[in-house]
Amino acid sequence: MDRRTFLALLAVPVLAPALAACGSSGSSGPGTTTKPGAKVNELRGTASHAMAGASDAAAAVTAVNAFAADLYGRMLAAKPTDNLVVSPSSIVFALAMTSAGAKGSTLAAMDSTLHIADPATIAHSMNGLATSLTKVNKTKDNTKEGGTGTSSVVLQTVNSLWGQAGLTFEQAFLNELWAEYLAPLYTVDYRTDPEAARVAINGWVDGSTHDRIPELLPKGTITTDSRLTLVNAIYLKANWMDEFAVAKTSKAAFTTAAGNSVQVDMMHRSGEMSYAKGDGWQAVDLPYVFGDLSFTVAVGDATSSAVPDGPTVVAALSPGRLVDLGLPKFDIGTTTMLADLLRAMGMAEAFSAQADFSGMTTQEKLFISDVVHQANITVDEKGTEAAAATAVVMAGTAAPVGPPVQLTFDRPFTFWLRDTATGAIVFMGRVADPSKPRTA
Repeated sequence: MDRRTFLALLAVPVLAPALAACGSSGSSGPGTTTKPGAKVNELRGTASHAMAGASDAAAAVTAVNAFAADLYGRMLAAKPTDNLVVSPSSIVFALAMTSAGAKGSTLAAMDSTLHIADPATIAHSMNGLATSLTKVNKTKDNTKEGGTGTSSVVLQTVNSLWGQAGLTFEQAFLNELWAEYLAPLYTVDYRTDPEAARVAINGWVDGSTHDRIPELLPKGTITTDSRLTLVNAIYLKANWMDEFAVAKTSKAAFTTAAGNSVQVDMMHRSGEMSYAKGDGWQAVDLPYVFGDLSFTVAVGDATSSAVPDGPTVVAALSPGRLVDLGLPKFDIGTTTMLADLLRAMGMAEAFSAQADFSGMTTQEKLFISDVVHQANITVDEKGTEAAAATAVVMAGTAAPVGPPVQLTFDRPFTFWLRDTATGAIVFMGRVADPSKPRTA
């Protein structure tokens, strides 16, 4: 299964002569599927894949979580009454790949925006994060324990480059993106048929996200001036460790961020959970099967109450509290054009004629023309399915004490879906109105 994709769309020159040819039309990167589109050739850097472990991921996790807090705050301020979901991991994967070709003040500004302390090691750290995320993939046959069916966690993160046929990329850039990100280069012809290139990229994203993101790049984002598109896609599907009984789901009132009352499908579950209570807010943690991923959700005591950032909420959690939980089912999605937000966060030079991406190519002067991110998430009684994509045109049980906590998420709430081994935030968002259908 797949994941949301972060695509970086650059006005850049493309194609390295020293790449190893390894595919043709319809070929795909590791763990992905592609859908019909323009005929493409797949090329890879000549460097071997660099093995990295979860112990290498610390710097990447720091960058992802700090960037998540910055970006989420700005997105929430811009649309305070809307549903919101974003994959900071996908965005940082795509921008970190892009930064591999940046130099000088352009690189410094990108590193600052992404909270990258050491640009020389960030690629290997991102490699370590990808390795950690891959380790959560597991399946269990429930019939061996007297149950029914199977429970599973599937989480995939994949990367790709889409470059102008006939243009030359710097070999060091292509080698790093293959060695650390397993990102092959697919050649397309932006100059004569940008629409075919857009369709091909969208097809790759659609296949890599199990049809959850059929059109990441809207018409107009790929033009005859485009030269390179860097893409990350993330797909997640996971069962809860303790599922909600469908029979206990019932209609209930939910007060939206706009102050309206709507009817939602409220799931119910009671038992021991990790729980936190702070000044004006409460939170609960819901692990997925095998315990490698977790869904932490926090709600303010009032509709307008603010909640802390994800790491603060997670640090406050204590296990073994009896909770009588009500959580609405929801299916939300967000499409965001990130260019203006990234400019405001400190990356303005990367979008200007002063940008220095000479680490990618010296045939043409490159800059980021657009950054597109799309994410969606579905939460129901069985678990969670989510996807994300980004384009840059360049996440011993104590004994129960006291009576159960009554906690019903009947007002806007914030969630963080995180990798428990590293603490990386894979998806995060805010549910302002779970009755609204997903639009992305």
